Amino acid sequence: MKAVQWHGKQDVRVAEVPVPKITDPADVIIKITASGLCGSDLHLYNGSMPGMKKGDILGHEPMGIVEEVGPEVTKIKKGDRVVVAFDLGCGSCLYCKEGSFSCCASTNPTSDQEPLYGHRTGGILGYSHLTGGWAGGQAEYLRVPFADVNCLRVPSELTDDQVLFLSDIMPTGWHGAECGGVGEGDAVAIWGAGPVGLLAAHACRVRGASKVALVDVEQYRLDYARSRLPGVEVVNPNDGSVVEALHALFPAGPGPDVGIEAVGVHYPGSWLHKVEMKLGLETDPSYVINEMIMSVRKAGRIALIGAYAGYCNHFNIGAFMEKSLAMRGGQTPCQSYWPTLLPLLQQGKLDTTLVITHEWPLDKAPEAYKMFNEKTDEVIKVVLKPGLGTGSA
Repeated sequence: MKAVQWHGKQDVRVAEVPVPKITDPADVIIKITASGLCGSDLHLYNGSMPGMKKGDILGHEPMGIVEEVGPEVTKIKKGDRVVVAFDLGCGSCLYCKEGSFSCCASTNPTSDQEPLYGHRTGGILGYSHLTGGWAGGQAEYLRVPFADVNCLRVPSELTDDQVLFLSDIMPTGWHGAECGGVGEGDAVAIWGAGPVGLLAAHACRVRGASKVALVDVEQYRLDYARSRLPGVEVVNPNDGSVVEALHALFPAGPGPDVGIEAVGVHYPGSWLHKVEMKLGLETDPSYVINEMIMSVRKAGRIALIGAYAGYCNHFNIGAFMEKSLAMRGGQTPCQSYWPTLLPLLQQGKLDTTLVITHEWPLDKAPEAYKMFNEKTDEVIKVVLKPGLGTGSA
């Protein structure tokens, strides 16, 4: 089969590899019909994620048709059309039973995270040996462990494009709203107008937010956001102080009730953080988080859903404490949100297709990664589809 493999910094290749086989009775094998290219994949592409090995298969946003079923699988059958969660749960540990599937105690065998976090996180598809070394879904076939937990059967009336992002970014956007406690009448600012930020804004509106603003340094992303989410406010840091702009947009606080971080380590923000990251004095910048702390109103809430993995310097702990702020974040437990999100998609209240700008064949994955990394062709979201004809949508 064809699969997208990592071979080093900014070096991904489509290669022929063996088709995966069932190795555990709770596995299924699916034939991939679509797989998203995620902003988190750029951490791997740019060599900033430890634990990668040459030949690792990338991709954690897949869906497809079930081809083979292990003997212990009871909820999924051959021929089912399923979306696969990026976060792999076992369904039986303490964390899975409480709905914290991304914290699963069984799906990440490596102990390398324990010195960093005190524990190990759950496994993640196609996202380095630090998160379990699982083969990813940017391929023609995929083995899914604990299939009854990690596969969602989707109805035939919804297209692949409508349901694909239940694998990650729609639950992640919803998770941002949930972590921020977004409810009726809340004012929300979201840092990052990429796919996750856009779907977080969409989620906040569905949950009743009265006003939503997006912050991003790429003007084309802000223009795209306004075209797909009419009425959303936008702030470009290149135009001046973000804090002042948000206090003007949300004068009651001043500042929004909730800030959602959907940027992660992509944006150092200042020369100081760039230097410290270059010298290895920090791995993750605190620039955006500090900007959020200064922007949200007193007694406000902050949600972190951008990808962070290490440590930061210069965290404004004084302002965080004295303003009585609350902060929550984490990798999304997709499976916990599926019962809420799938009906909203069926009812037409959610539309995840609003983020898709490009659909390319799997063979063009190297070009897609390069485009996505360099932000050319006004790219927002790329979907890779095995067997698709050449071209983009």
